[in-house]
Amino acid sequence: QVRLVESGGGLVQTGGSLRLSCAASGSTFTINVMGWYRQAPGKQRELVATISRLGTMYYADSVKGRFTISRDNAKNTVYLQMNSLNPEDTAVYYCNVQRITDSYWGQGTQVTVSS
Repeated sequence: QVRLVESGGGLVQTGGSLRLSCAASGSTFTINVMGWYRQAPGKQRELVATISRLGTMYYADSVKGRFTISRDNAKNTVYLQMNSLNPEDTAVYYCNVQRITDSYWGQGTQVTVSS
């Protein structure tokens, strides 16, 4: 079992920045990919960014150049630095970790960008 605790969401104006954190605990030694997804009201959950244990990163086209994902394997923590935020980034952001046989989700953290 893996437990995920997210933090860092909030309200920010257009053009502002936020940094999300997600700390994993429990059986973390087999975690491979860590990532962030988001779900806006009335929309499906979508992938934002992922990072493998070796540091291979993937970004959705909508956030490339604005968001940066990173991880600290020693702390079992993944971060999402979000810059140049706009109202279209408003959503609940969920942390996700993947192991060979299963995956886990965080409880979600609200990000609201005002115009």
